Parts: sequence; structure tokens; C-alpha cells
Amino acid sequence: MKKTVIILVFGALFHSKSHGQAPLSIPETTKGMLKVTILYPNDEGKTFDMEYYSKTHMPMLKALFGESLKKLEIDKGISGRTLKDPIPFLAIGYLYFNNLSDYRNSFGPHSAQIRGDIQNYTNIRPIIQISEVLE
Repeated sequence: MKKTVIILVFGALFHSKSHGQAPLSIPETTKGMLKVTILYPNDEGKTFDMEYYSKTHMPMLKALFGESLKKLEIDKGISGRTLKDPIPFLAIGYLYFNNLSDYRNSFGPHSAQIRGDIQNYTNIRPIIQISEVLE
């Protein structure tokens, strides 16, 4: 069973690099930064198009937010606590900003466009948490 998980993780990494895209993340998160976590909970009948999310939606955010977005990360759920447990979240996105006002000033003017695009990749209503990076 562990081999399957390793293959899935490797496959996801290989797939993203095989399209010749530059990494979406900018290195180094520092204490005090603002972290916006976007959670997509798994449940019966829920769908999520990871290709659209990673190749269209998140790069759109990067373009809209410009220099205020310091780092962007995407997690793809592959397992629960054990291989028998369902995946708790199909995907998790992370956006990093220097402070709360940078996030609000970036998101506010584009909120309708960003929210309107969600239907293109999922039928899940995302859960958003805004946090301060402590370490």
C-alpha cells in the first residue's frame, strides 16, 4: 500500500513539472506573514478539478494580486490518516501576504471574479482561514 502512495505523490510532482511550468511558490515564509488557507472538504458527491485549479485558477490569483502575493502553495489530498480513511480535504490552497491590509487590498477589487471562477473547478464551498505565521 505504501508504494501506491509514493507513486501518487511522485506522479503529481512529475505531472506538474512535465508541462514546463515554473513553480508557483516564491521561497521563504517569515514570521508575522499573513497566511490565507483555502480548504476544500471532501464529502459524497463533491468534485474538484485539480488541473484547472493549479493551471488556471491559482495562476489567475497570482496575476490579480501581483507583488502583494508573496507565496502560493497547493496541496492535493491523497489519503486520510490511514489508507482506509477517506481524504478529509480534496485540496488546500495557501496564499501568503506581508499583512492583512495587503490581502484585503488585493482580494477586494477582484472578489467577484475570483468567486465566479470557483464553479469552473469544484462544487465545494471552500472554507477560508486567515492566520498569522508564527514559525
